[in-house]
Amino acid sequence: MVRIEHIGIAVENLEDSIALYEQLLNTPCYKTETVEAEKVATAFFRVGESKIELLQGSDADSVITKFVAKKGQGIHHIAYEVENIQAEMKRLTALGFELLNTEPKKGADNKLVCFLHPKTSGGVLVELCQEIRP
Repeated sequence: MVRIEHIGIAVENLEDSIALYEQLLNTPCYKTETVEAEKVATAFFRVGESKIELLQGSDADSVITKFVAKKGQGIHHIAYEVENIQAEMKRLTALGFELLNTEPKKGADNKLVCFLHPKTSGGVLVELCQEIRP
């Protein structure tokens, strides 16, 4: 793993949360994006070498909508940048970590992503992410 790529924070209202985080972090939101396949709207902030990703469910069936309904707003996941997501998935599976998807999928911010089940990663939802290269 290369570095912490971003911290994902589930929110009820993306617009209100963008305004809040622009004040809190003293930096503008540099990108918003909707990931239709995941039923989520996102907003990104740069903080040093890492990022903060705000996530709002865009549908009642969204994992983020369900998360906020059950646990409230707050930290949803920690994402780690990897050089080779396929190799990292294979390595972690061999070590006994449970992957939530067997193949990387397209996520926000031009990334391939894979999530690890929190029950095998110390109660933390871990996201592996790799920049999509041409």
